[in-house]
Amino acid sequence: MTSATATTRPKPPPKWPYTAVGLTLIGIVLVAGWSLDDAKWERLPQFPGEILQYAAQMLDGVLTWPGAHPEGQADPELTYGDWWLQSLKLMGESVALAWIGTCVGALFSFPLAFLAASTTAPLFVRVPVRLFFNAIRAVPEILLAVIVMLPLFGLNPMAGAMAIGIHSIGSLGKLTLENIESVDPRPVEAVTAAGATWWQRIRTAVIPQMMPETVAFWLYRFEVNIRASAILGVVSAGGIGALLNRVLRGREWEWGGIMLAVIIIVTILVDQLSAALRHRILHGAEATAVAA
Repeated sequence: MTSATATTRPKPPPKWPYTAVGLTLIGIVLVAGWSLDDAKWERLPQFPGEILQYAAQMLDGVLTWPGAHPEGQADPELTYGDWWLQSLKLMGESVALAWIGTCVGALFSFPLAFLAASTTAPLFVRVPVRLFFNAIRAVPEILLAVIVMLPLFGLNPMAGAMAIGIHSIGSLGKLTLENIESVDPRPVEAVTAAGATWWQRIRTAVIPQMMPETVAFWLYRFEVNIRASAILGVVSAGGIGALLNRVLRGREWEWGGIMLAVIIIVTILVDQLSAALRHRILHGAEATAVAA
């Protein structure tokens, strides 16, 4: 009896006080936000009906049979098929901007990451490089396009590509340096003991370990940049965003539905392809076949 009592585990402390405190704090923050915001909350009951109305108009534009012409004045000379073709063309331009920006980010962030990692660079070198990564990562792509790139390149798609590329340097640089710092140190110690130089250690012991995950980061960043490129078109930095912004501001919901459908379809296709490539890179061909 005594031994059974001695081995009985004590009951864990209740978790509901922490849950209650957390929910209370969240409620306080929400109430404070509502009280400080100047939103017209009396219009909230109308919101579901308006959303359904706009969604129905967009769906009507998507499902209209070829040859028909949805009501709207965005460009009366364009037919239903022309709008699909133009939307696909501009979305292709957005994908191209994202690809160029990702390549620029990968090209510059890769060598800089070795100068920012604690395992490959001294303190006086990595601190300014990390500050550089943080600085350019903190500035949104749209501000880089408006403030820096548009004055340099004008109303040109290259402005959007360079804005995406510069922002990608900061994001990919941080991910890559963390990847470098997390490699297995034993191969590095082995080649160091064999008398390898700094560059030989990087080339033979660090890069082979971190390269698969780094390429996976590049592919994931490409997915993110596709969404960013669609937004940059709003400021005339190329891509589908400029026309989408003009159409929606003109309340041409039918045409906007076609463009949104193109954006969603292309984004899903690219995401699926990128996810398959990342899985192949990280887990190999056999794991990919098993997952399929």
